[in-house]
Amino acid sequence: MKDGYVEVTKSGGRIREMSPGTVFGELAILYNCTRTATVKALTDCTLWAIDRVTFQSIMMTAGMKKQEQHLKFLKSVPTFSKLRDEVLVKISDELTEVHYETGEYIIREGATGDTFFVISRGKVKVTKCLDNNEEKFIRYMEQGEFFGEKALKNEDVRTANIIAMEPGVDCLVLDRNNYNLLIKSMANLHRRYSDDNSAKTQQVSVYYIHFGRRRKELFTETKICDLSVLTTIGVGGFGRVQLVHFKGNERQTFALKKLKKSVIVEMRQQEHVMNERDILMETESDFIIKLHRTYKDKRYLYFLMEVCLGGELWTILRNNVAFNDASTRFYTACVVQALDYLHRRGIIYRDLKPENLLLDERGFCKLTDFGFAKKIGFCRKTWTFCGTPEYVAPEIILNKGHDFSVDFWSLGILIFELLTGTPPFSSNDPMKTYNIILKGINAIEFPSASITKNAQSLIKRLCKDNPSERLDGAKWISEVKKHVWFEGFNWNGLLRKTIQPPILPNVKCSQDVSNFDCYDADEDVPPEETSGWDADF
Repeated sequence: MKDGYVEVTKSGGRIREMSPGTVFGELAILYNCTRTATVKALTDCTLWAIDRVTFQSIMMTAGMKKQEQHLKFLKSVPTFSKLRDEVLVKISDELTEVHYETGEYIIREGATGDTFFVISRGKVKVTKCLDNNEEKFIRYMEQGEFFGEKALKNEDVRTANIIAMEPGVDCLVLDRNNYNLLIKSMANLHRRYSDDNSAKTQQVSVYYIHFGRRRKELFTETKICDLSVLTTIGVGGFGRVQLVHFKGNERQTFALKKLKKSVIVEMRQQEHVMNERDILMETESDFIIKLHRTYKDKRYLYFLMEVCLGGELWTILRNNVAFNDASTRFYTACVVQALDYLHRRGIIYRDLKPENLLLDERGFCKLTDFGFAKKIGFCRKTWTFCGTPEYVAPEIILNKGHDFSVDFWSLGILIFELLTGTPPFSSNDPMKTYNIILKGINAIEFPSASITKNAQSLIKRLCKDNPSERLDGAKWISEVKKHVWFEGFNWNGLLRKTIQPPILPNVKCSQDVSNFDCYDADEDVPPEETSGWDADF
């Protein structure tokens, strides 16, 4: 607010008065949300305003420009010049910006070092020590130049002094240990996907064609009017999920996700909905909900999916308050299998939480709701702010761009919530939640009564502030399976579904909805939406 005064009220009650220099509505630039208070002008006011699309576009552009500048610096270094772009992107993520004051020695001659530097702003002076303890000027180095390259290969004895010049210098810094771990990880990743990527591509294509054909054969002649609605088993921001069956076959039921097209357009979620359809039509995993067919009319989009009558894991968690170590391990293992399936296909999930995990009739856990999922490929980033506040990773909040490692973060949060009943980062105010998240997992107290040291170890590993420190992207599932918290767990039995789930849902028949909450009928008929954005749905 530039000038003037406003009053903030909530439910008719006055909360406070705001004066020039105050900021409000900041949550809206992150994601769609309902206003939590009313702001009324008490005097003539001048406000500076920015909408969410503009803000996120600026942040994405700034982030991409910064990354491009880092890549330009790195490509000028002989050690990095022959590396693939995806490797350079990962190295650029590891660069830390450090400021040095005027006259400060960045490195000293004769000292050993393991750090490489690129000058991002300012100028440095290079000198060498003489026998009389004086220093001989060699030259100046400026933005884009680098020093300490040998330190990345082995312990380097510095051969000169590097001194910051006025008004100070900013350097991009990379240490040998992080560099070597990154190069090793990228080599493993490249080898893993080089070895099986062509086979994987063929396999995915075969899956897509085979299962696509199977689904078409089973449902190609069906229409939305062929379905009978039994009841509602879920309600969301864009519509609801109904239990349905085809007329004449009441024994086999399905879940019909029914989305209001006008609301999708209003909330600018067209791309997310199309992504969800494309990804679900491609996937075929025992740990991911299956999509059989889609339909559409002038008012709604429909997803015909398999139904999991065991209900949401969230409901079971709420009824149990918290799970023990063994139960949490089982449900986490199901999620690990689902995420591994997605990541191997270049898909990031981004919306992990108990509400998006369903139990089938046998008690096995399946991932659902792919509204935020996106196919990003490998060694690439995406920039959209999305996810549930309590589960959002720091790099999403900071608009740094993110990759598969945000799913590792949310997996750690999930384990914490299943063991305690509440997520580690939470507040009634989403902005406060984000601030707590930025303080890091080490600022959180772990209740020893419900979280063992082994579980704590895995959670803290998954929730590292630095995305590249969470898990080795190429071998992450192996690292998780070998973690001491999973010691003795029967992974093969899980894949074959020969192990006994910790909770067996009470499901009497294919129309039993006792494991779901009750919902009122939706009497709000949306307007027609015929702009054509869903032509390929």
